[in-house]
Amino acid sequence: MDRTVTHGVVTGTVRLLLRTEGAVLLAVSTYIYAEYGRSWILFAVLILAPDIGMLGYLADTRVGAVTYNLVHTYLGPGVLLVVGVAVDSSLTYSIALIWLAHIGLDRALGYGLKYPDAFTHTHLGTIGRRER
Repeated sequence: MDRTVTHGVVTGTVRLLLRTEGAVLLAVSTYIYAEYGRSWILFAVLILAPDIGMLGYLADTRVGAVTYNLVHTYLGPGVLLVVGVAVDSSLTYSIALIWLAHIGLDRALGYGLKYPDAFTHTHLGTIGRRER
């Protein structure tokens, strides 16, 4: 019996467009960071920081999906970017740009928002090899 859950997963051209959007987000946020951001050391240190959200999976898949998704949506870095620009804080908008670059990288690689049934079940498809 195939236990793979596919509801809520995009396919075909829509999936390609979403992954391409991720690549564009990565490129644009990195370009803007190069123009206005702080150091590349900061970029290197923080580029994987949003993956701290995976720690929720130590509790269970439901908690993990919530914590992962909270730091892998555009809302947090979008608000942070606006605040950084509004108060003219280069550190704040630099962090926001790095965060957006991370999300773009993940989406370009096919790591989408998680569903609560399994870490590998994302809105962009199943991560990893499928069982045959």
